Amino acid sequence: MNSSSTTLHAGQTPRFYDTAGSHHPQQGTLLGFWLYLMSDCLIFAVLFATYAVLGRSYAAGPSGADLFNLPLVAANTAMLLLSSITYGMAMIAMQHGRVKTVLVWLAITGLFGLGFLSLELFEFHHLIGEGAGPQRSAFLSSFFALVGTHGLHVTFGIIWLVVLMLQVGKLGLTAENKRRLMCLSMFWHFLDVVWIGVFTFVYLMGVLP
Repeated sequence: MNSSSTTLHAGQTPRFYDTAGSHHPQQGTLLGFWLYLMSDCLIFAVLFATYAVLGRSYAAGPSGADLFNLPLVAANTAMLLLSSITYGMAMIAMQHGRVKTVLVWLAITGLFGLGFLSLELFEFHHLIGEGAGPQRSAFLSSFFALVGTHGLHVTFGIIWLVVLMLQVGKLGLTAENKRRLMCLSMFWHFLDVVWIGVFTFVYLMGVLP
């Protein structure tokens, strides 16, 4: 009801105003998600800083040069970067309203993500099998914390991706689903950027003497 006139005269009909058009849920959602990503940036910044301080504290144990398998990590990196490209293709298909094409590209993205996680778990299993677990040294503790946190984010991203595929398959490319696809796109590309930092700062610099 019109808030500027709270008293109705005899014979007057109450007037109601639709103010929904003045709200912008998409912009509000995207702004909120940007704020979340900034908080995630702080988490990874702390983990990178921790690794920078402890990354050479080997406690007479193995170093990165002794442990890291760069060809394996390079293949893992390629999978994650390719998943970013395939997600971009899904977003292009979304702009053209092609539901099936969106689902196909999202499925390919999920497969690349699963491949990335599989190689990362293989690496962790191999390191722990060699006695280079997180309890071995401060270097390995900070390594597992940083790389493991990123892997956990990828895991949640894949779960989100599967749920979103079900929603798109059932409801189509509604405004809400487009907004969710946009948010997941930002999250997925954010993980790619973080991984480039991990690959450069942890792995490439870790094999240097």
